[in-house]
Amino acid sequence: MHKSNATNKSPRGNFFEDFKIGQVFQHATPRTVSDGDSALYIALTGARQVLHSAQPVAHAMGYQNRTIDDLLAFHIALGKTVPDISINAIANLGYAQVQFVRPIYAGDTISAKSTVVGLKQNSDGKSGIVYVQCEALNQDHQVVISWIRWVMVRKSNLDTPAPETVIPELSKVVDAKHLNIPSNVEYDGFDTSITGSSFVWDDYEIGEVINHPSGMTVDESDHTLATKLYQNPARLHFDASKSTYGKRLVFGGHVMSVCRALSYEGLENALSIAAINGGAHCNPTFGGDTLYAHSEVLDRWEIPGRTDVGALRLRLIGVKEKPLRFLSDAASTINGKQSYNPNVVLDLDYTVLMPRR
Repeated sequence: MHKSNATNKSPRGNFFEDFKIGQVFQHATPRTVSDGDSALYIALTGARQVLHSAQPVAHAMGYQNRTIDDLLAFHIALGKTVPDISINAIANLGYAQVQFVRPIYAGDTISAKSTVVGLKQNSDGKSGIVYVQCEALNQDHQVVISWIRWVMVRKSNLDTPAPETVIPELSKVVDAKHLNIPSNVEYDGFDTSITGSSFVWDDYEIGEVINHPSGMTVDESDHTLATKLYQNPARLHFDASKSTYGKRLVFGGHVMSVCRALSYEGLENALSIAAINGGAHCNPTFGGDTLYAHSEVLDRWEIPGRTDVGALRLRLIGVKEKPLRFLSDAASTINGKQSYNPNVVLDLDYTVLMPRR
């Protein structure tokens, strides 16, 4: 009997010991985004931002078409990086210095590349933290989104020596002068009746807290379908045996999207995201959890050279099971270290663009 010589051509993915400082990955499978992607994203998150929903509004402001939702584009771009960076991840830990550089429209093709900029082995020697600088590019090779993220990745060979620890210096905030607004886009005369709220940039105050009233239960089918929409193949979101929790973990980016959608009520005229200054997935989210959102205005900036649009720096807190009574309940400081309430699943510092009066 003839025996076939079976070979395994399936990629194993990179483990912590495979990463080197300065290593560059050109990620596979460019993605042409479509109106269908936008429609499915709305169905899975309930996102209602008008600039991504209504073509006449986008045209009136000077955009060539309604734009692809900022977070949808970000998740698709991040999904490109997963096979090389985080297919063997234990958890996606955080983001920093995320800049939305150019608008993305249906028909644009997104590709991505990443450079390793930091490594730190964990004390147990079984895993480590990998920091990568990522860029998403369009079909014209223009950068549309740039960001840094860090993930906890398993080791395959526990005997591999720990690398030299390198932790990149991360800016705490993307400065207002570095926010990107197309020069041909105008916010003057924006009709707030189309969003259902008259509150614009001038009406928000630093320190103001907005408790968004609605909650959303994240069903198993919804979060797994959403993660497939983003083409994120990280195994711990689909295969419970790959998760240290013994059940599928909801992709942290999808938690971000749901909480951003819930924050619409109270921030209706936050038309687009200009930057994500930093963020943390504080505790895991699982299918069946119900999410609520709270926002705090951290800062309010004028945009250099613009009187029609301003920027709000916001803190978005996502919490499961029940809303917080007070925002101060989200975290506490113990021995100089921040400790999160176990129900807090997201702490996101981001900047939005909003019309001025």
